[in-house]
Amino acid sequence: MITLNVINKVINKFQNLLLTGIIVSVGLWAIPVSAQVEDEQVNALVEALRLSAPPNRPNDGMYSQWQVLPAIIPSWTSQCAGQAMTPAQFEADPATARSVVACIIRRELDIELTDSGNNEMIAVRRTACWWMTGKPSGCNSGATADYVQRVMGFYQNP
Repeated sequence: MITLNVINKVINKFQNLLLTGIIVSVGLWAIPVSAQVEDEQVNALVEALRLSAPPNRPNDGMYSQWQVLPAIIPSWTSQCAGQAMTPAQFEADPATARSVVACIIRRELDIELTDSGNNEMIAVRRTACWWMTGKPSGCNSGATADYVQRVMGFYQNP
Protein backbone atom coordinates (compact mmCIF):
# COMPACT_ATOMS: atom_id res chain seq x y z
CA MET A 1 0.00 0.00 0.00
CA ILE A 2 1.29 3.43 -1.00
CA THR A 3 1.50 5.81 1.91
CA LEU A 4 0.56 9.43 1.91
CA ASN A 5 4.23 10.30 2.50
CA VAL A 6 5.28 8.54 -0.75
CA ILE A 7 2.54 10.30 -2.73
CA ASN A 8 3.64 13.70 -1.36
CA LYS A 9 7.26 12.97 -2.35
CA VAL A 10 6.20 12.04 -5.89
CA ILE A 11 4.07 15.19 -6.18
CA ASN A 12 6.92 17.37 -4.88
CA LYS A 13 9.36 15.75 -7.32
CA PHE A 14 6.91 16.34 -10.20
CA GLN A 15 6.40 19.99 -9.19
CA ASN A 16 10.16 20.55 -9.03
CA LEU A 17 10.66 19.01 -12.48
CA LEU A 18 7.79 21.03 -13.92
CA LEU A 19 9.11 24.27 -12.40
CA THR A 20 12.63 23.52 -13.68
CA GLY A 21 11.26 22.87 -17.17
CA ILE A 22 9.36 26.15 -17.17
CA ILE A 23 12.40 28.11 -15.97
CA VAL A 24 14.64 26.55 -18.62
CA SER A 25 12.06 27.19 -21.34
CA VAL A 26 11.64 30.84 -20.37
CA GLY A 27 15.40 31.26 -20.13
CA LEU A 28 15.96 29.85 -23.60
CA TRP A 29 13.15 31.95 -25.03
CA ALA A 30 14.75 35.12 -23.64
CA ILE A 31 18.14 34.48 -25.27
CA PRO A 32 18.43 36.69 -28.35
CA VAL A 33 18.69 34.81 -31.61
CA SER A 34 21.95 35.40 -33.42
CA ALA A 35 21.57 37.23 -36.69
CA GLN A 36 22.09 35.08 -39.74
CA VAL A 37 23.44 37.12 -42.62
CA GLU A 38 22.25 35.79 -45.96
CA ASP A 39 24.46 35.78 -49.07
CA GLU A 40 21.75 37.75 -50.91
CA GLN A 41 21.90 40.51 -48.29
CA VAL A 42 25.68 40.72 -48.49
CA ASN A 43 25.71 40.70 -52.30
CA ALA A 44 22.98 43.34 -52.49
CA LEU A 45 24.78 45.62 -50.04
CA VAL A 46 28.17 45.14 -51.72
CA GLU A 47 26.61 46.12 -55.05
CA ALA A 48 24.74 49.06 -53.49
CA LEU A 49 28.01 50.33 -52.01
CA ARG A 50 29.72 49.99 -55.39
CA LEU A 51 26.95 51.86 -57.19
CA SER A 52 26.95 54.59 -54.53
CA ALA A 53 30.71 55.13 -54.56
CA PRO A 54 32.00 58.31 -56.15
CA PRO A 55 33.56 57.73 -59.57
CA ASN A 56 37.11 56.42 -59.59
CA ARG A 57 39.46 59.30 -60.37
CA PRO A 58 43.18 58.90 -61.01
CA ASN A 59 45.28 59.68 -57.92
CA ASP A 60 42.26 60.28 -55.67
CA GLY A 61 43.79 58.12 -52.93
CA MET A 62 41.02 55.52 -53.00
CA TYR A 63 41.15 52.04 -54.51
CA SER A 64 38.75 49.80 -56.43
CA GLN A 65 35.16 50.41 -57.41
CA TRP A 66 34.33 50.57 -53.68
CA GLN A 67 36.75 53.44 -53.04
CA VAL A 68 38.66 51.73 -50.21
CA LEU A 69 41.23 53.69 -48.23
CA PRO A 70 44.76 52.38 -48.85
CA ALA A 71 45.74 52.01 -45.19
CA ILE A 72 43.10 49.34 -44.51
CA ILE A 73 43.74 47.21 -47.63
CA PRO A 74 46.63 45.09 -46.26
CA SER A 75 44.68 44.23 -43.10
CA TRP A 76 41.41 43.43 -44.89
CA THR A 77 43.09 41.37 -47.60
CA SER A 78 45.06 39.46 -45.00
CA GLN A 79 41.87 38.69 -43.05
CA CYS A 80 39.70 37.88 -46.04
CA ALA A 81 41.98 36.71 -48.86
CA GLY A 82 44.65 34.98 -46.81
CA GLN A 83 47.47 37.35 -47.71
CA ALA A 84 48.11 41.06 -47.48
CA MET A 85 47.88 42.98 -50.73
CA THR A 86 49.13 46.42 -51.62
CA PRO A 87 46.58 49.00 -52.74
CA ALA A 88 47.87 48.62 -56.32
CA GLN A 89 47.38 44.84 -56.23
CA PHE A 90 43.90 45.33 -54.77
CA GLU A 91 43.02 47.84 -57.48
CA ALA A 92 44.29 45.50 -60.22
CA ASP A 93 42.21 42.50 -59.06
CA PRO A 94 38.49 43.37 -59.16
CA ALA A 95 37.38 39.83 -58.23
CA THR A 96 39.50 39.83 -55.08
CA ALA A 97 38.41 43.38 -54.28
CA ARG A 98 34.74 42.31 -54.45
CA SER A 99 35.44 39.21 -52.37
CA VAL A 100 37.27 41.20 -49.68
CA VAL A 101 34.57 43.87 -49.55
CA ALA A 102 31.94 41.12 -49.24
CA CYS A 103 33.88 39.51 -46.39
CA ILE A 104 34.09 42.78 -44.47
CA ILE A 105 30.47 43.69 -45.19
CA ARG A 106 29.32 40.24 -43.97
CA ARG A 107 31.14 40.85 -40.67
CA GLU A 108 29.75 44.35 -40.19
CA LEU A 109 26.23 43.51 -41.33
CA ASP A 110 26.18 40.60 -38.89
CA ILE A 111 27.13 42.97 -36.06
CA GLU A 112 24.46 45.49 -37.07
CA LEU A 113 21.76 42.84 -37.52
CA THR A 114 22.45 41.61 -34.00
CA ASP A 115 22.52 45.15 -32.58
CA SER A 116 19.27 46.09 -34.34
CA GLY A 117 17.34 42.99 -33.24
CA ASN A 118 17.50 41.57 -36.78
CA ASN A 119 15.97 44.68 -38.37
CA GLU A 120 17.42 44.43 -41.87
CA MET A 121 16.86 48.03 -42.97
CA ILE A 122 18.35 49.51 -39.80
CA ALA A 123 21.30 47.12 -40.10
CA VAL A 124 21.90 48.05 -43.75
CA ARG A 125 21.64 51.77 -42.95
CA ARG A 126 24.10 51.42 -40.06
CA THR A 127 26.51 49.32 -42.15
CA ALA A 128 26.43 51.91 -44.95
CA CYS A 129 27.16 54.63 -42.40
CA TRP A 130 30.04 52.54 -41.02
CA TRP A 131 31.41 52.06 -44.55
CA MET A 132 31.44 55.82 -45.12
CA THR A 133 32.59 57.03 -41.69
CA GLY A 134 33.96 54.12 -39.68
CA LYS A 135 31.07 54.46 -37.22
CA PRO A 136 27.60 52.90 -37.54
CA SER A 137 25.78 56.02 -36.38
CA GLY A 138 25.87 59.73 -37.06
CA CYS A 139 24.84 59.74 -40.72
CA ASN A 140 21.66 61.73 -40.20
CA SER A 141 22.48 64.88 -42.14
CA GLY A 142 24.65 66.30 -44.86
CA ALA A 143 26.75 64.33 -47.32
CA THR A 144 26.85 61.21 -45.16
CA ALA A 145 23.06 61.09 -44.95
CA ASP A 146 22.83 61.54 -48.72
CA TYR A 147 25.31 58.72 -49.25
CA VAL A 148 23.47 56.35 -46.90
CA GLN A 149 20.20 57.21 -48.63
CA ARG A 150 21.75 56.36 -52.03
CA VAL A 151 22.99 53.03 -50.67
CA MET A 152 19.53 52.28 -49.26
CA GLY A 153 17.92 53.08 -52.61
CA PHE A 154 20.24 50.73 -54.51
CA TYR A 155 19.86 48.06 -51.82
CA GLN A 156 16.07 48.13 -51.94
CA ASN A 157 15.83 48.50 -55.73
CA PRO A 158 18.75 46.63 -57.29
